[in-house]
Amino acid sequence: MNVDQTIRTFTEFYRSRGHRLVPGNSLIPPPGDPVLFTTSGMHPLTPYLEGRPHPLGRRLVDVQRCLRTTDLDEVGDDTHLTVFEMLGSWSLGDYSGQQSLSWGYELMRDGFGISPSHLHVTVFEGDDESLRTWERLGVPVEITRDDNWWSNGPTGPCGPDSEIFVWTGDGPPVGSPGTDERWVEVWNHVMMRYRRLDDGSLQPVIPERVDTGMGLERLLTIVQKQPSVFGIDVFEPWMTTIPSLWTLDERSQRIVVDHLRSTIVVVGDGVRPSTTQQGYVLRRLIRRVLTNLWRGDPGRTLGDLPTDPIQHTIDHFRLPTDTRSVREMMLTEENRFRGLLRRGRPVVSRRRSRGPLTEDDYRYLHDTHGLPRDLVTDLLDEQAG
Repeated sequence: MNVDQTIRTFTEFYRSRGHRLVPGNSLIPPPGDPVLFTTSGMHPLTPYLEGRPHPLGRRLVDVQRCLRTTDLDEVGDDTHLTVFEMLGSWSLGDYSGQQSLSWGYELMRDGFGISPSHLHVTVFEGDDESLRTWERLGVPVEITRDDNWWSNGPTGPCGPDSEIFVWTGDGPPVGSPGTDERWVEVWNHVMMRYRRLDDGSLQPVIPERVDTGMGLERLLTIVQKQPSVFGIDVFEPWMTTIPSLWTLDERSQRIVVDHLRSTIVVVGDGVRPSTTQQGYVLRRLIRRVLTNLWRGDPGRTLGDLPTDPIQHTIDHFRLPTDTRSVREMMLTEENRFRGLLRRGRPVVSRRRSRGPLTEDDYRYLHDTHGLPRDLVTDLLDEQAG
């Protein structure tokens, strides 16, 4: 199953069961939203999960691109990405969590071809409805507490969830998700049965809302039988281009691929490099790419990057931009970063000669010389190496 077939299998399954397809939103939340980027599939639907009627009805399905800055330092391993896509389905008070779990099992088995013997689930202790559903379907269950309680913050919608895991090890499955990391979580079904009030009490929500979210890239890793998310077809244009262009160790190669792809998506959603907010995240992505490239050869340039992987990403996410605009922006940032490094190296070196940097040093370097903390850290690592 390639990426398009996988998306189509998911959305058509739910559309055939009365769900309306919601167009995917930008990474940039609407004005007034306190978060920098859309971090989950349910984020744009929060007002409707809290009770506002949705113009498309009470059964919804979508594919939503997301970005989590908290995952930046994890990128380079087998699973983490900066920009990723979430497959989601929702019942806005239309059907129960039991129905959602039953459909989830059916789609995993019949739609994605995953053997029921390779499934395991976790259920919140006390959620007897979910437990009975999985027992009826014959799927092994692990009971947990905190790991299967979902909330959107200190107040607001909350409730038990049930996570579906797939066995990725060699040989027959053993253990449970809590005892063997080869069980990989793929899909979370949240039963929003309560609203937590300011005093901490729980107010029942009747009828309950159901929110499900499944990471597309993680699902593809399983259905395409790849050891890493970077082996799936979504990354094929990047993983064939970058190794032939620049010789990098595996982790650096993955960071470069992920951050370049993420840069294109962020730019396509209208962000430009700056010193604050979304623009600073974009600038940081580009600088992390360049830091990894120049560690092996300071003469490397993003100007050598061909247009094919850029165009592939633009097409996949249906971005309102073009390769020329993306390349020009990246090269402008590259030139700015080269100049900043040229000025910053001697400044950091002089400051470091006095001893380990203090918080006052970091503030001085930022406020006086425009050197952000992460860049200073990179320069210190460079000098130590």
